[in-house]
Amino acid sequence: MPDRSASDGAQLPGLESLMAGYQQADEQAARALIERVSPVLLRYFWVQDFNRRFSEDLTQETWMRVHRARHTYRRGEPVLPWIFAIARHAGLDNYRKARRVEARETQVDILPETAASTVGNARQAPDMDALLAELPASQRDVIVMLKVSGMTIEEVARATRTSQGAVKQMAHRAYKKLRDTLARGARSA
Repeated sequence: MPDRSASDGAQLPGLESLMAGYQQADEQAARALIERVSPVLLRYFWVQDFNRRFSEDLTQETWMRVHRARHTYRRGEPVLPWIFAIARHAGLDNYRKARRVEARETQVDILPETAASTVGNARQAPDMDALLAELPASQRDVIVMLKVSGMTIEEVARATRTSQGAVKQMAHRAYKKLRDTLARGARSA
């Protein structure tokens, strides 16, 4: 598969060699790997509604986990799906932990609701964060990896540890739900 540029979010060129250097304790390779992949990871966590407020912490947690698991990376395999699998688990663990904490906490100050928009009949662009938040976590992860991070179906399958067919099915279902939600919004406007 040909390498694509880093700007489109796809598999970043040279990551395999940087990871190999990182495994061999090459400090410059580790720094370069972190500098090249961190923006992609941060963007991955940022578009997840629940993880947005923890996006920087989750990016750091992902790198800690990558560091502990770097010996498990198999040379020659794409690096980005391997890192995204770790990031996905970090996000899920954060979600579970935060839900447990929030279940035990009591809201003290209730913030007032924001004023409704008085734009009238003017059409506004849909809030993508709100649309993505309505999707189940597995479908949202697939859409974020495919469309925001620019990963291929094969890379997403590796990152989610599912088949390519399952990734295609999750993406199809997510697209259908997004289309239905947008259509409902257009009818009510």
